[in-house]
Amino acid sequence: MKIVFITPSASIRKTFFYRVGNRLYTRPSVITGPLILATILKRQGYDACVYEELFSNIDPFKAARDADIVCLSAMSSTADRTYELADRFCAEGKWVVIGGIHPSGVPEEAILHADTVVVGEGERAILDIVEKGLNGIIHGETPANLDTIPFPDYSLLKTPVKTANILTTRGCHFRCDFCSTSRMFMPYRERSPENVIEELRYYKKLGFKYVSFQDDNFTGNGERAKEILARVVKENLVFRSGFFFGRADLARDEELLDLLNRAHFNSVLIGFESLNKTARDSINKKLDLDSLREYLPSLEKHHIRVIASFVLGLDADTKEDFKNDVEFAHSIHAYKYQPAVLTPFPGTLTTATLQKENRILIKDWQYYDMMHAVFRPALMSPQELQQEFYRSVTKFYSFRSAVDTFKHYGPLWGTGKLILWITLSFIRLISPLIDRQYFKKLKAVEHGIDPEARLSGYNR
Repeated sequence: MKIVFITPSASIRKTFFYRVGNRLYTRPSVITGPLILATILKRQGYDACVYEELFSNIDPFKAARDADIVCLSAMSSTADRTYELADRFCAEGKWVVIGGIHPSGVPEEAILHADTVVVGEGERAILDIVEKGLNGIIHGETPANLDTIPFPDYSLLKTPVKTANILTTRGCHFRCDFCSTSRMFMPYRERSPENVIEELRYYKKLGFKYVSFQDDNFTGNGERAKEILARVVKENLVFRSGFFFGRADLARDEELLDLLNRAHFNSVLIGFESLNKTARDSINKKLDLDSLREYLPSLEKHHIRVIASFVLGLDADTKEDFKNDVEFAHSIHAYKYQPAVLTPFPGTLTTATLQKENRILIKDWQYYDMMHAVFRPALMSPQELQQEFYRSVTKFYSFRSAVDTFKHYGPLWGTGKLILWITLSFIRLISPLIDRQYFKKLKAVEHGIDPEARLSGYNR
C-alpha cells in the first residue's frame, strides 16, 4: 500500500512575488508532522513519501498518481487549496485523510471533503487509520512521552529542504487568546535532553548546516534549555545557524545568552505583540515589557539577531502604536520585523469574541495568513488596518535598516537586508495592483454587498 503525504500551499503563496519574498526571508524546510507520520508508516513496511507545495512546483496529482491513500495537512490559509485537492482525489477514488491545525478546529467542515479527518496529534492514530480503515472524524491520542516518537526520515521527503526542523516540546506555558497552536498541543510536554541531542546528532550525519527549533518557546524552561545547549557545545553539535522562538524575558539570563551564542543559536523570534500594555493584557499575553527593556541589548551583545514580531489590530491598538512598534524594533536593532495582522483562527478565544460581536468580514480561508485584515478592528477600518500592515513593513525594511544591520551584524546580514529592502520596496509599489481585488472585497463586505465573500470559511 502506498501513502502519499502532501502539505498544500495557498494559491496566493505560489505567486512570483510571494515566492521571491519567501526565499529571501527563510530557507526551505518541511512541516515536521507529516514527515514523522510517514516515518511511522515506513517502519511498519508501508511505502510512504512526503511533498511540500510551498517550496516546489510539484504536480500533486502526478505525485499521488499511484497512491492508495492521500494524506493532506492543512493550516487555515491553506484550507481552500487542501479542500480543492481533496475533492479531486476523492473523485479519483482515492482514500483521503486530512489533518493539521485547521481541521482540528473545524473537523465538521473538513470531513465534507475527506474520508477521514484527524483531530489533534496523529502519531497514535495513523497506523489504526491505515490498518483498520477508520473513516469519519478521529480524535488522536495525545502522546504523553515524546521520546517514543521517531525522528523524521528525510529520505521520504521529495521536495527541497535546507533546514532541519526539530520540535523538542509541544504546547506552551502560556495561552494567548489569539494562538491556535497552544490549544491543539495540550498539555505542555517536553522531550528529554538526551533525546534532543540524539536527533541533533542525526541531522549532523545527514549534513544539515541549518537547524530550526519549532518549539513555541524553546527557552521557556531555562534550565532544560541550558542543559541542551551545553551538550550541543560539548559534543560539537553546533550548526552554522540555529533559529528558535523565545520570550523577551530570556534577555535577563546572561548564562543562557552565553550558551545560545556558543551553540550558534543566533536568531530568535520574540513575540512582543504590542507596546501598548492595554492591548497586551487584552490578549492574556502576560509580558511585563517595561521591566525587560533594559535587558534587551544583551541579545545583540551575544550576537543573537532578533526577529521582532507584533500583532496588528488588537482592540486597543491605534495607528500610533504601529509606528511605535517599528521604532522599537529599530531601537533594539532587530534584524527582522514580522508584523502579523490579528487573525481569527478556529478554536481561539479571539475568534469566539469576534464572532459574538459579528466582526468577522472575510470568510475565505486563503486570506487567513496573518497578512490580510479579515475582521473589523475597533479603532480603524479594515482597509486602514491593511494599509498599516504594508506601511509598517516598508517603514522597517528601509535603507536605514539595512545600514544598521551592516553596522551591528556585519556585511553578510547587511547585504541580505539590503536585498530584502529592495524587493519589498518593489512589492510595495505594486501592492495596490496585487491586492486591488482584496481591497474591493473588504469595502464591499463591510457594506454588506458582497455575499460571495462569505461562502467559504465559518459560514460554509
